[in-house]
Amino acid sequence: MAEKKSLGKELTKGIILENPVLRLVLGTCPTLATTTSVTSALGMGVSASIVLICSNIVISALRKVIPQKVRIPAYIVIIASFVTIVQMLVKAFVPVLDEQLGVYLPLIVVNCIILGRAEAFASKNGVLSSAVDGLGMGIGFTAALFVMGTVREILGAGTFMAGIKDLIGGTFNGFDIPFLNENPMLIFVLAPGGFFVFGMVMAVANKLAESKGQPKAVLHGCENCPMAKTCSIKDTHEGCNTKEAEA
Repeated sequence: MAEKKSLGKELTKGIILENPVLRLVLGTCPTLATTTSVTSALGMGVSASIVLICSNIVISALRKVIPQKVRIPAYIVIIASFVTIVQMLVKAFVPVLDEQLGVYLPLIVVNCIILGRAEAFASKNGVLSSAVDGLGMGIGFTAALFVMGTVREILGAGTFMAGIKDLIGGTFNGFDIPFLNENPMLIFVLAPGGFFVFGMVMAVANKLAESKGQPKAVLHGCENCPMAKTCSIKDTHEGCNTKEAEA
């Protein structure tokens, strides 16, 4: 019973309380770049989730075999292998999505959510727990992208789930939103609109987390990064207080 409760907690923590985007503030680059539409947001979320689950499982299974000094390169090789497989599948079966995601699909290799969970969780826990952790974080990541993509597409393009048939097949291809379809607020599909929506959604997530007794998501610099122990910038800039270290 205790194990089931623990696995349930690992699964649900990534949705709100430890959402990788809205609470841990990781993976913001693909979040802002791929949420101009719901279709591309879901495509990125599902792709990253598959890589996250698979890499967590393999890294956890090999955690006692991989030498400590080369663990980061080993993690990257494992993650890159799964990213390559996912990218080839997307190119073969959903070429439209591959065009939409562009360079951000192969860049999943260096997505800090995936590498962060490998270092912070999979390398220290069993295979089953790591798989559940990857699934929970993947759901949270996909949910955050979906919410942002929904707001930005409706306000910025006047549509909802446009082009979804290219992702899931069938005849359904989304909705047109009256009035907004003819007079969209184009700023929401541009970078400023992405930052604005990201801030608003993050504020709502903070409020929900606070209602459950959790602290706000606050950036404290390099010390919160899962790679802090191996980061050369942190070692070079004592205290991580410089602008370069913060960047």
